[in-house]
Amino acid sequence: MGENTGKRTRPVRPKPWTWVWASAVVTLLCGGPIAFVVWGAMAWSGLGETKQVDCSEVMTFARGSLPMGAEDAHCTAAHFQDTRATADFRMPRSEVAGWLEAAYPTGKPPFSCDADRCVDVSFDDVLWVHVRVAYEDGGTALVRVEAFDT
Repeated sequence: MGENTGKRTRPVRPKPWTWVWASAVVTLLCGGPIAFVVWGAMAWSGLGETKQVDCSEVMTFARGSLPMGAEDAHCTAAHFQDTRATADFRMPRSEVAGWLEAAYPTGKPPFSCDADRCVDVSFDDVLWVHVRVAYEDGGTALVRVEAFDT
């Protein structure tokens, strides 16, 4: 059988820093992917949500501008793979035709319209703008400008 030399062998003890490094490696291997998944879920959770934005940004995106007499402007935008922006405002009814001609001179009426006046514009098949105008009592018009790209 084996020889006994009479020497006692001490059990091998790891150095104190070995446990620190082993813990760091295990944390990175297990916690890293979990942290990445949590970060991704948080980053993607707000995508596509409609948020209130400055109307000048929306109208610049829609390649137009707010008319001088615009009131009660409310603008929103949502971003994901596409961007969809909306501007709602009131303006004097008498200024609608001039504003539409100045802002969207290439606009055409759509096949069907569920408002008093509608204009659709396409910019190089990359950006589409839909303008809907509903005439209200008292000489005002409610205007909705929707713009989206692909």
